[in-house]
Amino acid sequence: MGKKSKVKSESVKVVNYRELVEKRYETFGEDIAFKYKEKSEIKEISYQQFVQDIKAIAEVILDSDVKRVAVIGNNRYEWCVTYLGVTTAGRVIVPLDKALTDKEIEKLLKRSGADAVVYEEKYENAVEEAIKQGCKINYKICMDRLPKENVLFFQDLLEKGRKIRESGKTKYESVTIQEDEMYIMLFTSGTTNEPKAVMLSQKNICSNICAIADHVKVYRTDTLLSFLPIHHTFECSITFLYGTYNGATVAFCEGLRYIADNLKEFKVTIFVAVPLVLETMAKKIQKAIADSGKKPLIDKMMKLSKGLLKCKIDLRKKLFKPVLKQFDEYLRVVFYGAAPMDKVTIEWYNALGIDLIQGYGLTESSPVITAESDQRKRPGSIGIPLNNIEVKIDNPDKDGVGEILAKGPNIMLGYYENEEATKKALQDGWLHTGDFGYIDEDGFVYITGRQSDIIVLRNGKNIYPQEIEFLISKLPYVAENMVYARNKTKTDTVLCAKIVYNKDNLEAHFGEKTQKEYEKLVWADVKNINKDLPTFKHIKEIILTDEPLEKTTTQKVKRFAEMKKMATK
Repeated sequence: MGKKSKVKSESVKVVNYRELVEKRYETFGEDIAFKYKEKSEIKEISYQQFVQDIKAIAEVILDSDVKRVAVIGNNRYEWCVTYLGVTTAGRVIVPLDKALTDKEIEKLLKRSGADAVVYEEKYENAVEEAIKQGCKINYKICMDRLPKENVLFFQDLLEKGRKIRESGKTKYESVTIQEDEMYIMLFTSGTTNEPKAVMLSQKNICSNICAIADHVKVYRTDTLLSFLPIHHTFECSITFLYGTYNGATVAFCEGLRYIADNLKEFKVTIFVAVPLVLETMAKKIQKAIADSGKKPLIDKMMKLSKGLLKCKIDLRKKLFKPVLKQFDEYLRVVFYGAAPMDKVTIEWYNALGIDLIQGYGLTESSPVITAESDQRKRPGSIGIPLNNIEVKIDNPDKDGVGEILAKGPNIMLGYYENEEATKKALQDGWLHTGDFGYIDEDGFVYITGRQSDIIVLRNGKNIYPQEIEFLISKLPYVAENMVYARNKTKTDTVLCAKIVYNKDNLEAHFGEKTQKEYEKLVWADVKNINKDLPTFKHIKEIILTDEPLEKTTTQKVKRFAEMKKMATK
């Protein structure tokens, strides 16, 4: 099996997943849709096989009384077939976070009203317990074979669906997708409170995919590494749906510690990631360069490369081939979002010949609202609005900062069974994102902080913690950090920073010391940062630890959980 064409895919407008399957997937024939590793061997699945399997699962769904199907598991082929099989059958898919506890799975299965669940073997106890607690799950479908009478095996259902289609007694062709009905129910990550159930239509997500296609090009010859949790709309839409919309290959990552190996093995050209992963990769490579004594040479080559680029001569891939080989010499572009990233890191990747494209959005916006494009980039910004989306700043202050609002065909239908939250989020067709920012004179949007994260001092001053966190993150030994406020007295609020260090980097920077000595040295570095900040933004206290901050599966820090944890100490 192999690629038949090296030309880019022609952009085609689609309004639902059935059109996505019919107009796009079937045209790619024997092109490779998916790659994954099984016992150290790379396996491949063609688009032709993928489409056949989607329709087979859809037939099984249509042959039953199933209305809503929950799916939970790692990024894998069966997950993707389930997602499109259910939705093209006109039923509702409910992707669940694979990192949920058994109790959380039970709660969300009940809230979603799912009557079937497709899952990996390790979630068997969670699903069984949910049923015992009253969840009306009529069908349990396992992606792995389980020797249980009440559990259906996914591959058996595929075979059943194929036989239905071969018999000619198909129902798939008669299904009609309603434009403004919910077909995707997604639970928000819940960094501060109870997750809300977002209702999305197929049109919502398809409009976003089509708009991205006019913004950033993906080619049939590209291979994307599927690493982020696929239940999340960012990974699902950008890697899985947008990748296959373009006829690219989606390769499933084996896990966090295998990223570097998988990038090489699958010859990945596009990586969808979050800043924490990219910053960690950059620090490792920079340390390796420094340890080899080649930093002065690399710095000179970067200056030469920048000078050549001004003359429109791009030799980055050749100049930095030995560096790129450390993770993936084929990598050409990285899409990232979910959190802001340090401008210095962005410029470092770009200097090596890897284009970083920042995107911004929410589950409620299917997900992308703004992004840098192939032609228009501005490090530090979150890009420009997609061509079918309006963005404005609500009640801007003297600096032009206010809440970011968005309107377009990608905006959610609302929150499931939560009219109050829907009315708060959707007003006159505008989605209130809860993020604060501004728009510059060229139309680039910038985020200054999340509304719920803003620290309001007793004197009325507003502080965006991310601004100070950026500065602290530049310290070479800092893995991550969180800035927060603590009420010292009834009249005094102090800013604090919880700093998570990388032990190896801390020792390399300061030498071998005691914890108390490290705290004094780090505190001295924080004081230097304070010198460049107005007094009201000064950090007054620090906590130094090697314990990672609590995060969602998309690596957003759970500030509320961290604050609660510190309050109990």
